[in-house]
Parts: sequence; C-alpha cells; structure tokens
Amino acid sequence: MSVTAEKATEKSAALSGGARPPASFASARRWLFRSSLLVLCAWVLVPIYLVALGAFGGRTGVYAWPKSFLPANVSLEPFLTFLQTEGLVRAFMNSLGAAGITVALSILLGAPAGYALARFEFRGKNGFRVLVLLTRAFPLAILALPLTVSFIRLGLYDTVLGVGLVHTVLALPFAALVTQGIFMGVPRELEEAAWVFGCSKFQAFLKIVAPLALPGFAATAVFAFVISWNEVFAASVLTVSNRTLTAYLLTVLSESPLHFRFAGGLLLIMPSVIFIFAVRRYLFAIWGISSK
Repeated sequence: MSVTAEKATEKSAALSGGARPPASFASARRWLFRSSLLVLCAWVLVPIYLVALGAFGGRTGVYAWPKSFLPANVSLEPFLTFLQTEGLVRAFMNSLGAAGITVALSILLGAPAGYALARFEFRGKNGFRVLVLLTRAFPLAILALPLTVSFIRLGLYDTVLGVGLVHTVLALPFAALVTQGIFMGVPRELEEAAWVFGCSKFQAFLKIVAPLALPGFAATAVFAFVISWNEVFAASVLTVSNRTLTAYLLTVLSESPLHFRFAGGLLLIMPSVIFIFAVRRYLFAIWGISSK
C-alpha cells in the first residue's frame, strides 16, 4: 500500500469514529432540545392558563384586552358561584364513576389481550390487530339507537354503569395495543426462570411480569380515563337524569355567561391533569421498559 493510501485511510478513520464532535455542535443540540421543550410546555400550559384567567377573572376578566400575564382582578368567587350550580356535583361524581369503571375494565380486559398478542403466535394475528384498530373507526352514532334499545331492555339505560361499559369499548383498542408493546419489552427469560423455580404461569405473571408492566398499566389508565372523561356523545344519548359532567355542561352552559363556560372548561381539565400527575412516575418509566 502506498503512503498516500495509508494517509487517506487514517484520515477517513479519524473522521468516522475517532474525531469528537465540536463543542459548538453539542451546544446547538442542547439549545434545540431546550427550545423544543419550552415550546411544548407553552403549547400545553398557555391555553390552560388562559382558561383559568377566564374562570377566575369573572365577566370583566373575560372581556379584558390585552391580557396581562399577572392579572390583578382575580377572585375565586366566580368559580365558586359556578360550582354551586344545581346538579353539577352529581354530574361530576357520575363522570368519576364512569371513568373509574372504564379504567378498571380496560386494564382487566386489555392486559390479557395485550399479553396474548405479545407472547403467542397464532394465525390471523396481524389481522386481529387491524380489527382492533378498526373498532375505533366505526362511527358511534350508527350504534346510538341499537344501544339505547338494548340498554333499556337490560336495565342499563340512564346508569353510570352503562356509560362506563360503552366507554370501555372505546378504550379497549388502546389498552390492548399499549399493553402489548409493554409486554414485548419484558424479557421472556424472566418468566421462564420463574417457571424453573416453581412458579406457575399465572404466578410468574403476577410476580414478575405485572410489576415490570406497571408503566404500561399507568399509560393504559391515562388513555382510558381521558377517553371516558371527555366523551360526550354516548353519555348524552344513554343518560337523562344521571348525566356525566361533559353531557351536563353541554346542556347547561349553552346559554350561560362566558366566564361560566371558562369555569366549566377548567373543571373538565383539572381532573385529567391531576390524574396524569398522580401516575407520572410510571409514565416516565415506560420508555425504559419499552425500549429493552
């Protein structure tokens, strides 16, 4: 090999792996990451902040322009007055009940389906995944009349349980697919080691797989809770007196002052934010498990 070829080889090796990126490139990457994070936080938090301003600012605060970053005329009185609306607390509790049913059933039914998709090979597996997703593409309005008739016959019409069952059907596709991804990230060798040490398949799932899959269960719970909490069509069709909060606000706030509408929007946002904050530890851990 000639001297020129040797120098060219050394130069290419230095460029490919030996040379470290310049400090300016690393600084640009950090600046881009922090800027993207700041934009994302602003995208999420600024609308919530403006809704809170409208809820606590009263009639004058809603129509004030330009909006000040630290408003001076903020009071809890408009929001507390809105909370005294007749039937609001009952609708709030109905929404919590329906969301709780949806979360519980989505995990109890979606986790076994996700485990089967992750661990077993069977004919039509890919087609089954597509069918699971297609259930979300089916318009719920077409099922409104059959569901109403069936629920009246079964005694589930105008009940929180009936609304929770419909919301569970809406959340199950997400539950099955999310838990499938989590179970695929849990090494199968851990289950086989538990079988060797005397655990049954069910005991190995409870003692080994389920604790490692807690982030996936938390993500499933968040999806199910948000879907149930925000759903309004089925809750409006299948209830009359036991309406959920979204269906109740849809009828009550149509003729209400604008600051009451902002108060209703804030009341809808707060439980979802609190629930996500409560399970944030498991949500942060989901990336480490799913990437294994």
